[in-house]
Amino acid sequence: MLWLLLLLAALAVTLAVGWAVDLTLRRLSERHPGERVWAPLRRCRLPLQLVLLLGLLMASGPVRRTDHELWHALLLGLIAAVGWLAARVAAAVLEAALARYEAVTGDPARLSRVRTQLGLARRVLTALIAVVTVAVMLLTFGAMRTVGASLLASAGIIGIVAGIAAQSTLGNFFAGLQIALGDTVRIGDTVVVDGQQGMVEEITLTTLVVRLWDDRRLIVPISYFVSKPFENWTRRDPSLLASVLLHLDHSVPVPELRERLRAVLADCPAWDGRDWGLVVLDTTPSTLLLRATMTAAGPDQAFVLRCAVRERLVAYLYERHPGALPRIHTGD
Repeated sequence: MLWLLLLLAALAVTLAVGWAVDLTLRRLSERHPGERVWAPLRRCRLPLQLVLLLGLLMASGPVRRTDHELWHALLLGLIAAVGWLAARVAAAVLEAALARYEAVTGDPARLSRVRTQLGLARRVLTALIAVVTVAVMLLTFGAMRTVGASLLASAGIIGIVAGIAAQSTLGNFFAGLQIALGDTVRIGDTVVVDGQQGMVEEITLTTLVVRLWDDRRLIVPISYFVSKPFENWTRRDPSLLASVLLHLDHSVPVPELRERLRAVLADCPAWDGRDWGLVVLDTTPSTLLLRATMTAAGPDQAFVLRCAVRERLVAYLYERHPGALPRIHTGD
């Protein structure tokens, strides 16, 4: 009966405190809408209640005096709950910092950089909290303390073996930190990896996920972006200079086609109006190589612009100057 009363009293206090904390955070969020930290902190209610419940049960005299195994189990649960609460609080603070930065900045590039850095910082903090929590839980066992001397003596050998075994993982881990601090690639950037173009969808401590044009996901070890060259089309400015190559007959009227390109661009919403041009890039015994260039606000617009210009210029030549299209000459 005493155990049941203690459990019911601890549950009642836990539920009351959790409700009071949640109500306080809700009212603070309503009174100070500019402060973005209160709403994320409400997700810490469950681990906070668990910490309070386990702490109250451990503080009760009968548990500690009569059942040491139960008291040790409660201690392990309390340490794990504290680690869970610390991870939730850290995530809430970083999320609030990102929300506040989104409210004050209008630069998409800087916002993407901060989002990437805070995301990696959250994963690093979570990993560190998990390691510390497990270490503290292990130290509560008497056997761990008695073999401490031998563990320290063999720590050098274990460290060497672990370092060799986890060389790739550690390399990716530090590469992720280097990318977050060096701002070489961010979430939302358009990159070209091994000839495949896509948008960076997710960055973790070990891998980077690139969403390709057909919605496939390319999973790349994050160390790749530190050790090998790659293209980042949107690192500083998302605007691009798109180009279209046309192989045409020598009889093509270049000035007329240049004016047609101007009209096509003026009628295409994907063109941002900054620059355009049409030049004879090269010549061969059978064709002229023309290059049409035009600016676009981003990679998606550049793709649409290239397709539209290529289609409309070829259609114009087919209707007005069919002889300007390349022909294959065969001998009789």
